[in-house]
Amino acid sequence: MNKVVNNAEEAIQGISDGMTLMLGGFGLCGIPENNIRALVNSGVKNLTCISNNAGVDDFGIGLMLQGKQVRKMISSYVGENAEFERQLLSGELEVELLPQGTLAERCRAAGAGIPAFYTPAGYGTEVAEGKEVREFGGKKYIMEEAFQSDFAIVKAWKGDTDGNLIFKATARNFNPLMAMAGKVTIAEVEELVQPGELDPNFIHTPSIFVNRIFQGVDYEKRIEQRTVK
Repeated sequence: MNKVVNNAEEAIQGISDGMTLMLGGFGLCGIPENNIRALVNSGVKNLTCISNNAGVDDFGIGLMLQGKQVRKMISSYVGENAEFERQLLSGELEVELLPQGTLAERCRAAGAGIPAFYTPAGYGTEVAEGKEVREFGGKKYIMEEAFQSDFAIVKAWKGDTDGNLIFKATARNFNPLMAMAGKVTIAEVEELVQPGELDPNFIHTPSIFVNRIFQGVDYEKRIEQRTVK
């Protein structure tokens, strides 16, 4: 099966209005820049986006917010983005905020075929509203369901044409979890090599989880808050 596509425009074929997308990254680190640009240019609308955060006003998912392409954000952090705040307060954007560990586990559970799990995180807060509560060992837990997403879109450092992926340092973040969880997984990589060129001991995401892969271009790799001594 040939998984290699020529570019992001080809990779996002099949993404249509109203779908649910997972987008890897933490802040602006490890985000699928090429695919986000392609989604912006495609004009697709009414998306539900599952991502740790919504980028910044003029970069990352923030570009999709500017184009009013996102109907709902499921995230654990929403700072750094004034347009996100404006749309939330005006009622234009639906937002589901989750503890970061819960967000990660709902991704992991989806990839592992686990439909739901119990966690103490969020019990007694708005996070628990409408969710089943059970007691284990004298402690209250809320039930969280695994995510269901039409596409998972991730960015890796290196990949091979079979779809094996290696992530670099903190850019690894949510990417491996999301790569396992989408019905269709799209991976953009900085360097695309032939099978056998990657050390199997260092592969983070096996090829079985990846459906489409391409070598990205023109990465900006912005830093949200630069701190120097």
